[in-house]
Amino acid sequence: MNIDLSTNIGSLKLNNPVGTASGTFGYGYEYEGLLDFTKLGAIYTKAITLHPRQGNPLPRIVETDSGMINSIGLANVGLEKFITDKIPGFPRLGSKIIVNVAGSSPEEYKAVVETLSEIEQIHGFEINLSCPNVKQGCLAFGTDPRNVENLTRQLKALTKKPIIIKLTPNVTDITAIAIAAEAGGADAVSCINTLVGMKIDIKKKDFCIAMKTGGLSGPAIKPVGVAAVYKVSKAVKIPVVGIGGIAKWEDAVEYLLAGASSIQIGTYNFVEPAIVEEIHDGIATYMQENNIATIKDFHSILD
Repeated sequence: MNIDLSTNIGSLKLNNPVGTASGTFGYGYEYEGLLDFTKLGAIYTKAITLHPRQGNPLPRIVETDSGMINSIGLANVGLEKFITDKIPGFPRLGSKIIVNVAGSSPEEYKAVVETLSEIEQIHGFEINLSCPNVKQGCLAFGTDPRNVENLTRQLKALTKKPIIIKLTPNVTDITAIAIAAEAGGADAVSCINTLVGMKIDIKKKDFCIAMKTGGLSGPAIKPVGVAAVYKVSKAVKIPVVGIGGIAKWEDAVEYLLAGASSIQIGTYNFVEPAIVEEIHDGIATYMQENNIATIKDFHSILD
């Protein structure tokens, strides 16, 4: 049968539902020559802030059982160098570019979105309101529905390009945050961001990362992510982007069945750079074998 892998986020059409999670794929160039970019629907860039950030002190990454904890602290080149040094090469990658935006105040978020909104090489924005490893901003915004709704509305007024709000799992009710994002005009929500985690070195009797806690990602969090996508997709009408622990095509299909319209691969990009190809092809084969014609058709299979 003929299948259609395309999916939409607001006015943006992606050729397929496979994306790479912010912070795990650099700015895209780092993976050139390692995979077939035609099988990648979207690249979600490293978080961009108004000013350059050095990030948190070392050590800031540690492996855990079935995952990793990171406390990078949004290290990035800043808006100015992102425009001059990174954006010019995006067209040769052949994938849609969605910029992950972070900040420590609403004004910083707005400045980044407004500046980038007229640049044609940028196709959308993922708003990071849920990063658990910085001292200011992000998580503080992402846990309050009123803040999420207000900031979303302000950002939507600045651009015609899709706005995706990235949701934190570190709240009592993730659906309340999703509903607030939708009320503010978000075109989609992505969930989940990392869970707060900690690892202690019992030999050194010390914390494994300098900031003590960080964001737990990898296969360990997949059941949390799938449950969050299922709940959120039932609570809002806008698309949901599924993230968390995807390591093989079966994981991606699980997210699509739970209600995701697209997915992002995160931690496993460090393990197997070409994993996007396996997941793209696995989704296509599953659709063929199960008579699923479109990505939307996944959503009517489960109640």
